[in-house]
Amino acid sequence: MTSQYEIRADHDARTIVVYQAYSPAIADAALRAGRFVAPFSFHRMTWIKPSFLWLMHRSNWACKPGQERILGVRITRQGWEEALSRAVLTTADPAAVAQAAVHVQWDPERSPRGAALNHYSIQVGIGRHLIRTFNDDWIVSLTDLTPQVRKAAALIRTGHAAKARRLLPTERPYPLPQALEALCPDADRGAGARPAPWG
Repeated sequence: MTSQYEIRADHDARTIVVYQAYSPAIADAALRAGRFVAPFSFHRMTWIKPSFLWLMHRSNWACKPGQERILGVRITRQGWEEALSRAVLTTADPAAVAQAAVHVQWDPERSPRGAALNHYSIQVGIGRHLIRTFNDDWIVSLTDLTPQVRKAAALIRTGHAAKARRLLPTERPYPLPQALEALCPDADRGAGARPAPWG
């Protein structure tokens, strides 16, 4: 059974893949450089999501204006865990949220057709004071997943969801270090359990 709150991702011993949706201008420039460059903005928060299907829901399978290109952003696990260690839940005290370098929120995971599931997916917002570090130090590679996304979307629209699933990234539970385990609240901890920092 899937835990209600659990980070699931495509990861290996050193890296983790997160997903972002951008306009063609931003995506093309980033892919050429291997990093984000103008017209990407370094002056506002950028959100990264390890759930491929949540981003498909958010971008309507790369059909929303400004989200027509889907990038797989492979970053170091060290960077990912640094971000989590500096995170504040978006529903926390407003003063703490305003000062936090990283924001986190949990949203219902999605099916390929966009239905809300009964477990949650994490989103991590990298604040503008940390974006340069994210871009220059954490990113290992960028991959254009747009052709794969369009093919999967076409299969889903034509009733071939099983074939579409073969095109989706494999995501499995991410093994958080013990110091960060409390960042994934679990509904099964029982009444009276000490609340986790993110909820």
